[in-house]
Amino acid sequence: MERKRERRTLLLAIVASILLHFAVAISLASFGDKLQPSLPDDEEKPSELTLVDLAPAPPVVNKNAQFVDTPENRQAKEEPKEKTFESNANSIAASEVPPTSNLPLPSQQGVDRPNLDLDSHRQSIPNQGAQPQPSTAPQQSATPQPSAQPTPISKSEEFAMLTSTPTPHPSAASTPQPPKSSYQPYKEKTRLAGSITNRGTSSVNAIGTPLGRYQKVLFDAIGSRWYTYVEEKNDLISLGTARISFAIDREGRVKNLKVISNDSNKAFANVCLQSIIEVQLPPIPEDVASALPPEGLETEIAFTTFSNR
Repeated sequence: MERKRERRTLLLAIVASILLHFAVAISLASFGDKLQPSLPDDEEKPSELTLVDLAPAPPVVNKNAQFVDTPENRQAKEEPKEKTFESNANSIAASEVPPTSNLPLPSQQGVDRPNLDLDSHRQSIPNQGAQPQPSTAPQQSATPQPSAQPTPISKSEEFAMLTSTPTPHPSAASTPQPPKSSYQPYKEKTRLAGSITNRGTSSVNAIGTPLGRYQKVLFDAIGSRWYTYVEEKNDLISLGTARISFAIDREGRVKNLKVISNDSNKAFANVCLQSIIEVQLPPIPEDVASALPPEGLETEIAFTTFSNR
């Protein structure tokens, strides 16, 4: 009798357990989705596709990039991938011979001078009657150099340089020549060793910028005067190099004129100073002036005379 009662109790417990599990299963099936934590609203939004403009950025020239003059026969419509130099026009780098160093220059044969002359030609100034004669006059080279910190000179030295400035030549009062003027400086192809692999006429990677075009006007205006004055004072000046630093303010006026070095004589330094002092320039364009320091456009020029060979 006792054993029957235990069997009946066990059977009821099993049936109750089965019913309980069945009830739990039904509850989970009916309400389980309501027991899950709700996702944030932003996760329920559809995915968004963001389009990013991956077009090449506008060309940017390295700050304080050296200026190079790009003649018409080396100008290019497209811009180079590498922006090594600043110029009055675009040019694409090319080299006449295979590369021989890691410098961003073409490789070519030529004379050993510190200039960056990619070809050879005589000077040409607007006043053709004042051109030096090839058989008697020394060769000259006016080469723009990168900006550098000027070396101070004494007041007495600067006064001596300026006090004996010759009377301006009447033809020197002309306004600055535009880029397509008849002026061109004397050039003699210099020996260069560079890394450019593209074969062709010697050129560098340069970007034409508003600043480069203004520098072209500046150097042409100074150079055309300088060649005229050197011819006039040819019997007074000696061979050598004078390095002059100066600034051009926003109105186009020369400021802070200094002789950095001069291994020629005082007459030659005076010619160089006169060529800069008398230059007449238009105001610096606003898009150029806004990127310059308060002092304006600071630059340096090396003027050199050397004998015929």
